[in-house]
Amino acid sequence: MIPAKADPDEQAVYLKEEIEPRLAEAKAGNRSVFFVDAAHFVLAPFLGYLWSLSRIFIKAPSGRQRFNVLGAINAITHELVTVTNETYINAMSVCELLTKLSALNPGIPISLFLDNARYQKCKLVKEMADRLGIELCFLTAYSPNLNLIERLWKFVKKQCLYSRYYSTFGTFKAAITECLSKTHTDHKSDLDSLLSLRFQLFRKPQIDPV
Repeated sequence: MIPAKADPDEQAVYLKEEIEPRLAEAKAGNRSVFFVDAAHFVLAPFLGYLWSLSRIFIKAPSGRQRFNVLGAINAITHELVTVTNETYINAMSVCELLTKLSALNPGIPISLFLDNARYQKCKLVKEMADRLGIELCFLTAYSPNLNLIERLWKFVKKQCLYSRYYSTFGTFKAAITECLSKTHTDHKSDLDSLLSLRFQLFRKPQIDPV
């Protein structure tokens, strides 16, 4: 199933004309390419399955405490840069991320691929990117399949959330933070395979008349 408003043809053109040329430069060491997105991890029950000899009841977390992570992952090295908070991701969060990326000082152009969230396309963010010399490349609408970092979020959820119980927000947040901190160590092998530069494309659905 693909997003209802996604345009497969537009995605294919964008991949060929925008993403692949910059990735080719990145592979040659002439550009740093990052994929950017925010994940909002909510302390809530994440169901799983297990066998038990007796029925056990576990108290579910109350409220909707969120741990927000705005991340940028290097398409080649898989280096991860993050900005986190427990409130909201907004334009100031994106500007903080841009500053962190600029501080890496790679000595080559930096390109970011982002979705079309309003707080990422606003004047404040664009002006900051211009000052720092960072190129912002906005993906075609409804194209999570073209955003590499989406795969990282799925990995984190699988590692930290599914079939896991956290009695406090502190332990919940610590588990996610630890997982993200190990992208270059414990999880490197898994992520090197998961974050390959092969992007899934879709065909337009065929609707036959009845």
